Amino acid sequence: MKNNVHIRAAITLLSLTLILFTACEPAVEEAFELESQWQSPPEDILQVVNAPGLPWMWMAPSGDHMLLGDPILYPSLAEMAAPMHMLAGIRVNPMVNGTHGRHGAHAPRLLEVKTGTETALDIPDNAELYSVTWTADGQRFALTVIHEDHYGLWVGSVDGKVKKIPGLALNPLLGSPVRWTPDQQHLLVRSIPDRGLVPTPPSVPAGPKIVESDGATARSTYEARNLLRTAYDDVLFDYYMASELAIIDPKSSKSSIIGEAAHYATAEFSPDGSYLLVERLVGPWSHEVAWWRFASEVEIWNPSGNLVASIASLPLADAVPIHGVPTGPRSIDWRATAPHTLFWVEALDGGNPVAEVSHRDRLMRLEVPFDGDAEEVFRTEHRMRSAGAWTAAGSTVMLTERERIRRWRYVWLLDVESGVAELWYDRDEGDRYGNPGSPLYRMLENGQWVLRQKEDMVYFRGSGASPQGDRPFLDLRQLGGEKTERLFRCDPERYENFTAFAGDEGHFVFRSESADDVPNYYLATIGEEIEAEAGEATRSITYEPVTRFNDPSPKLREIEKRLVTYEREDGVPLSFQLLLPPGYQEGTAVPTVLYAYPLEYSGAATAGQVSGSTRRFMRIWGPSHLYFLLQGYAVLDRTAMPMIGDPETTYDTFVPQLVADAEAAVAKAVEIGVADPERIGIMGHSHGGLMVANLLAHSDLFSAGIARSGSYNKTTQPFGFQSERRSLFEARVVYIQLSPTFFADQVNEPILIIHGAMDSNPGTLTFQSEVFFEAVRGSGGTARMVLLPHEDHGYRARESVEHVLWEQLQWFDKYVKGTEAQ
Repeated sequence: MKNNVHIRAAITLLSLTLILFTACEPAVEEAFELESQWQSPPEDILQVVNAPGLPWMWMAPSGDHMLLGDPILYPSLAEMAAPMHMLAGIRVNPMVNGTHGRHGAHAPRLLEVKTGTETALDIPDNAELYSVTWTADGQRFALTVIHEDHYGLWVGSVDGKVKKIPGLALNPLLGSPVRWTPDQQHLLVRSIPDRGLVPTPPSVPAGPKIVESDGATARSTYEARNLLRTAYDDVLFDYYMASELAIIDPKSSKSSIIGEAAHYATAEFSPDGSYLLVERLVGPWSHEVAWWRFASEVEIWNPSGNLVASIASLPLADAVPIHGVPTGPRSIDWRATAPHTLFWVEALDGGNPVAEVSHRDRLMRLEVPFDGDAEEVFRTEHRMRSAGAWTAAGSTVMLTERERIRRWRYVWLLDVESGVAELWYDRDEGDRYGNPGSPLYRMLENGQWVLRQKEDMVYFRGSGASPQGDRPFLDLRQLGGEKTERLFRCDPERYENFTAFAGDEGHFVFRSESADDVPNYYLATIGEEIEAEAGEATRSITYEPVTRFNDPSPKLREIEKRLVTYEREDGVPLSFQLLLPPGYQEGTAVPTVLYAYPLEYSGAATAGQVSGSTRRFMRIWGPSHLYFLLQGYAVLDRTAMPMIGDPETTYDTFVPQLVADAEAAVAKAVEIGVADPERIGIMGHSHGGLMVANLLAHSDLFSAGIARSGSYNKTTQPFGFQSERRSLFEARVVYIQLSPTFFADQVNEPILIIHGAMDSNPGTLTFQSEVFFEAVRGSGGTARMVLLPHEDHGYRARESVEHVLWEQLQWFDKYVKGTEAQ
């Protein structure tokens, strides 16, 4: 490991950060003058970039039909550059009153599962399918469709007939704009009211921005670039977020307004349809937090839209502790198995995860007429995740609580009538091998969801992680007990996962793929019991194809994937997926790219567990590191970079653990004869960008690095990041030691720094790359910075994706492979 500079010198550099930032602007302009035009990668890569994506799928609750659509993968840069408004955490496209840069799917069609018959839906070619909402019986559906100037509502049935509801524009910005009512005959929608023209901006600001503090404590934050900033922003938020609540009759297309224009965060009928749970955001609008932290009124209405009761007046949540929760009722919802009973969760610790209390949360209940005090039903020692999942019969709810320090989860079965709770199971949340999976749900006739059961057994699906890779499964698990029956487990030579039951619980749809076979859906029939080894399916399975999708990128089938395991110097087991380029000759050392993302674990046993599967069908999209394979590089993918320790102190040893992880991976790649130790590049995105910069600063393992959308100075997040909740003032040395900006003079390998110019991720603001670049360059290092206009934390525009691929290939061809691309 390279010698660290003295901490005092690092603190001095902290005081110079502002100077570096102000100095970097002309430097950025100078750097951009090197390449001022958009570039594209080689043609063989472009063919993969431009290959169509596999269809999106929306399955009917009955499992008898699915809706398919072909996704639009990349918006144009012109679209990303079009006018948009950043309003309280949402980037708004004013043309359609939707999310900026968001696309749907073309060519929607209906597919009957048992016959494979496809029926095209008669929707305009220039419209995009955004979302599908099925009725409980799976016979009808509502479609949210993006048109040129609005989000429209279409309705249809499994006979393939569809129609548009005229004169209606949906508002999707604060939540799903369409729900079926409990009778499954009508639709509750959020529609745009008659609101007039867009408000015009003032010629001059109404006043300066003023922020005041008077003894406030540290709080969780959201990046100011997406927050409201001016009085005009407040007016725009009012304008674009407002919607009316309306009931639509799909047969007659008639609508009835039941809720006047307001800013609705929730609108949900009770299971029996007698009441409506409504949450309305109320001003004044904060410039400090996103919309989901705004003050709100939670109310109960009757079906005509008249107020029945006020449930809670939730204040502005602008002082939530780091890693904490707001006080007052949260996760308010109807009990799925009762006509009209409300449940919610409340914090008992002030929302503060480090407060010393005997219990952190409690579950509350409120019955009709909703005007009395809520009743406490249950308390949890640790944080409760939600109001739970209900069993189909009786009064039992499944609750999950999380112990933060141990990273441990507890699953309870609570009888809400008697108050008796039973611990069903508990587990280390990082233990992938021991993960029982997640329960399946079924939709009741009124549209409510409950646990899918077979008598006293609950259906579970899971990833099936194992030392050989993931092998997804379908289980029956005894409710409250340990008995488990494995109904299905993926073929060890393929990757197969359960999708949905089809018609009855003797048939199900699953998706199957392999390294060579494109993912397709199959209809399976569960047969008789068979003898099986531990962990394998105990039932016979027969199946037939439902879909026959084609391979959009056959060239990628020439890439070979292997699972490689090894150990860190201290004995921690690790792994990576080794991907070899087309035509690779065994035993040949080739230029290699290591791609990783550091993750946190409580112990070595879980940190070393294998993640993913080499049996997956390879698809590449976006500016992926996997494109290096088409240029003769080997890639170490999913390279384990575990940070092991207590959540309170994990980052005390971040850098030495990072170096140890990288040393072990590099040594193994060289040992097996794939990697040339003089031609290995390191690459990462976001927290992986921080990893890249630190490894170049604190080791000499790599020839060059590519850091994308990274965070390079943690002192800009003085009140915590990732799982770290200590403040800068409590752990000053820790913050500095893992911030590569303070060690930029030690980055003596070439580094390519890429960032979206409008990154809204709180920990990776764009200026971090600008300051880091200037620090490396000013210290005599070799660096190049690329800022992508109009891009956020990830890169979406086609021009941006192609240019990033070109930059990455140029950089590693020059500094890793040693033959600069022409």
